[in-house]
Amino acid sequence: MPGLYFDEFVVGHVFEHELRRTVTENDNMLFSNMTLNPQPLHIDHEFAKNTEFGKPLVNSIFTLGLMIGISVGDTTLGTTVGNLGMSDTKFPHPVFHGDTIHVTTEVASVRASKSRPSQGIVTFIHRAYNQDDTLVAICTRAALMKRKDNSE
Repeated sequence: MPGLYFDEFVVGHVFEHELRRTVTENDNMLFSNMTLNPQPLHIDHEFAKNTEFGKPLVNSIFTLGLMIGISVGDTTLGTTVGNLGMSDTKFPHPVFHGDTIHVTTEVASVRASKSRPSQGIVTFIHRAYNQDDTLVAICTRAALMKRKDNSE
């Protein structure tokens, strides 16, 4: 697996993830419907055209999931035990159908687990940008990670 183990993360390192994703109307509609979110700002063009944005916004929880998902291949694929929490999540600019999202991940902290010697906690700061390099989402995420020397 390409994910890194706890022991391989260095505080201050910033990953510039190569994977990018263009968000489609279908993505937004499916996600909103699958999560039972009937917010007309996401799914109703007639409603949305009368808002300050003039068109539907992509569901922000989809944006959050996409941002973290883009980071997985370079950071936690196969080496994470689980997410411990997400905090300080902000969406400073809306995402629209057709926007292409790219992501960076900064390693904010690493600490060995006191109760699980074969694991450690890594805190990431994920940032998502659109094609114009406008920040569209930011989130701090704590993940429980496997240690390389105890990976079995």
